[in-house]
Amino acid sequence: MANKLEITLTRSVIGRKQDQRDTVKALGLNKIRQTVVLEDTPAVRGMINKVSHLVSVKEA
Repeated sequence: MANKLEITLTRSVIGRKQDQRDTVKALGLNKIRQTVVLEDTPAVRGMINKVSHLVSVKEA
């Protein structure tokens, strides 16, 4: 059974580089304090690592 991650956008993307904005959007996050649950895969971990200063992550 694959693990899940709860990803919450905690900081704004205003003033961030376009690639960071695109990464947040690709994770499915649009608004601050919005939470999504995604599979724990290497691709998702890489996206989280890229915007780790904007999101918080919990194992679900």
